[in-house]
Amino acid sequence: MQSTHLDFTGYMGRRIHLGVTGSVAAYKALPLLRRLLATGAGVGVTLTQAARQFVTPLSFEALGADPVFTDLFLPDSANFAHLAPAQTADLLAIVPATANTLAKLAHGLADDLLSCQSLAFAGPLVIAPAMNSRLWQAPATQDNWRTLLGRGVIGLTPQCGPMACGETGQGRLADDDAIFATMLRALTPQDLAGRSVLVSLGPTREYFDAARFWSNPSTGRMGACVAMAAWLRGATVTVVSGPVSWWFPQDVRLLPVTSAAQMYDACLDVWPDSDYGVMAAAVADFSPLPHPGGGKFKKDAASGRPPLEFVPTHDILAAMGGVKRPGQYLIGFCAETDNLYENAKGKLTRKRCDAIIANPIGRSDAGFAAVSNEALALDAGGRQETWGSIPKTEMAMKIWDFSIRS
Repeated sequence: MQSTHLDFTGYMGRRIHLGVTGSVAAYKALPLLRRLLATGAGVGVTLTQAARQFVTPLSFEALGADPVFTDLFLPDSANFAHLAPAQTADLLAIVPATANTLAKLAHGLADDLLSCQSLAFAGPLVIAPAMNSRLWQAPATQDNWRTLLGRGVIGLTPQCGPMACGETGQGRLADDDAIFATMLRALTPQDLAGRSVLVSLGPTREYFDAARFWSNPSTGRMGACVAMAAWLRGATVTVVSGPVSWWFPQDVRLLPVTSAAQMYDACLDVWPDSDYGVMAAAVADFSPLPHPGGGKFKKDAASGRPPLEFVPTHDILAAMGGVKRPGQYLIGFCAETDNLYENAKGKLTRKRCDAIIANPIGRSDAGFAAVSNEALALDAGGRQETWGSIPKTEMAMKIWDFSIRS
């Protein structure tokens, strides 16, 4: 599963405080720290005494965490270190959290620096437990977990799988991408909360025979970035995905398809219940008539060339525009090699879109497979914006900014 569509970098000026407790999974807090710093946010860290048996403060300092706290009463500690996250951080996350930590937080105990910081913190709190499955399943731990969730803590339930002790069960730290994405969502303004968003992404494959198909170089990256940006901003997201592999949170509804006909059916089925539709998929405009019999066409039977005949596929965007109800907002994409404005303007009108995002293709730095993109954004009211070459994650945020302002 690819996850580079999570590499958002628009969090400059935000602060995160990361608590690390005494689980063998404590080492996973180090790559998490690096990902968080790459967003532009500042990150401080508090390590409990037990956590320092697995990882060192110096490791976090070397990666760029500032400040790094340890004990409550160290002579070189800040005088009010127990209040630091409450005074400066936008988010507090405890990754991993032990059974002992859950018990302290559930009962309001504050006998070390991290539990003091947690008790004083009034902002969003993300907790990702990790422990042996026997500890996780203990009635006391389950009661404490329910108590914390009931108070509004954002909890990431442990995964099932092999444990460090050799047993198998539930207690493994949640997926790295799930932890990172959950933290970003807690930092992001929820201006799409309560909205349902449909995103199509990736190519389609139009099979000629059992071994060959007609397709295009789309990787689905732009659509994946748009879907994740909507999720980060609070939307309920449905993704209709061509044959590509992008990671999405568990609460994103993922509908995998292969052909243009399958994508048409899936999108037209979901669209009536959606507030926004973003058709970022590179759908094949034509499909070869299948080889009779459904097997593999043999080269010896070609008589010089294969008997290829193409027929048009359904126009998904036009069909959605044709049944669009008041209050729905439809965004199309337009990939062109030339005449970008003219082609985008025509597509905006013909397909009854509310906005169109037009980008150049045929270059290594934009369009298919590129990490970055440049685009022209037009809406039905006459607004126009031009975006120079920027990462597709940041362009996804601009697309939502542009659409929400309409």
